[in-house]
Amino acid sequence: VQLQASGGGLVQAGDSLRLSCAFSGRLFSTYSMGWFRQGPGKEREFVAGLRGRNPTTYYANSVKGRFTISRDNAGKSVYLQMNSLELEDTAVYYCAADSNPYGGSASNRYDFWGQGTQVTVSS
Repeated sequence: VQLQASGGGLVQAGDSLRLSCAFSGRLFSTYSMGWFRQGPGKEREFVAGLRGRNPTTYYANSVKGRFTISRDNAGKSVYLQMNSLELEDTAVYYCAADSNPYGGSASNRYDFWGQGTQVTVSS
């Protein structure tokens, strides 16, 4: 499995951005997918997740109501729609795949990681 994240960039506070993650491999629909981020001087943290085999989603409190995770099983991609971006959202964003269809927010349960895409929010 390989993951390729894209869509990052420099935006202003209040703007929107959509991140994409392309999945290379088999049985994409069975994988739980997640987005994590690592801000300057911070540890990597969970942002959003989506379980395999069913559309259940879950979010970090800091992004709930602003971010939406979704997947396209036919296109083997997962997306993160980010609205009302805040300065604190500045980070490198990583997509990750968990072979367990039940998913979770702990980074150590994810088997595969993409290379990260930079999101910078300016005032």
